[in-house]
Amino acid sequence: MLVVFGALALVLSGVVFVGILACLEIGRRLGLRYWERNPDTEHSGMGTVEGSVFGLLGLLIAFTFSSALGRWDETRGRVVTETNAIGTAWLRIDLLPAEAQPALRELFRRYLDARIAGYAAMPDMAAADRELARANAMQGDIWSAGVAACRGDDPSRTRVLFLPALNDMFDITTTRAVGLHAHPPFVVYALLLAVLFAASLIAGFATAESRMRSWVHTLCFAAAMSVCVYVILDLEYPRAGLFRVTRTDQIMVDLRASMH
Repeated sequence: MLVVFGALALVLSGVVFVGILACLEIGRRLGLRYWERNPDTEHSGMGTVEGSVFGLLGLLIAFTFSSALGRWDETRGRVVTETNAIGTAWLRIDLLPAEAQPALRELFRRYLDARIAGYAAMPDMAAADRELARANAMQGDIWSAGVAACRGDDPSRTRVLFLPALNDMFDITTTRAVGLHAHPPFVVYALLLAVLFAASLIAGFATAESRMRSWVHTLCFAAAMSVCVYVILDLEYPRAGLFRVTRTDQIMVDLRASMH
């Protein structure tokens, strides 16, 4: 899914660029024909319609961009949350009996290796799913080893401090998994494209008042709108496109390097 989308976002932005140019041209030709037939028609009311459509377009772009950027930031925040949870649980292994610590620490290292490998494999979801499934399977082993280690001479302290840390470490994995598929409904993007093409048609119609065609304005408008669409879609999928959260993933790699 993510592999396909990484290329699809670029293709879609190209289609949007061509579609805007086509709508501008269609609108201009309609406008030329209209003004030829109605040279004395007043422009009253047209500005209101144009302002309404372009205002709606600006609102939709602002909403989808802000929403995509917010989810992009949330993705980075979840990486930090999981790293902190694993780091806290790792430190609290010191509370367990000495004989139980080596095996549990080795499980933690293997678990973190699988988590890092899973997200590093994206956008190849088949490889990512294999690594993440391996990590999820190890959660049961870590929990069993942790519970067994808490049955020592003073189990109350370790249970209160260590087991909740394990819960936090496991719970964030569900949050991250759900976050991979948390996106606006398709109808939001369909509406954005519909309004964008409608605005392009109106803009083309308005340019017909001038007999001189301005390719600079036409190309700049089409390029700006298509780039906006691409950036919005790219931010929605921070594991597949140009803007990725790989730098944030580095903190998990650094944590793994510290697990001596």
